Amino acid sequence: MLLYPSINKLREKTTSRYSLVILTAKRARDIVDGKRPLTEEVSERPVSQAAKEIAADMISISRKEKEEA
Repeated sequence: MLLYPSINKLREKTTSRYSLVILTAKRARDIVDGKRPLTEEVSERPVSQAAKEIAADMISISRKEKEEA
């Protein structure tokens, strides 16, 4: 079985595997909840669709810096 996009390509898009899993899961949940796919090629599975969107740089993680009190 060939996986696209490859995990190596996806890992380049985030700082850690944990970040990749969280980003993929959140986007897949959005798709399940009815948000439209961002790519022209639509997958049957929400997780596959989320992975394609990450690989295409259509979604990414934005971090909030902690405020010092």
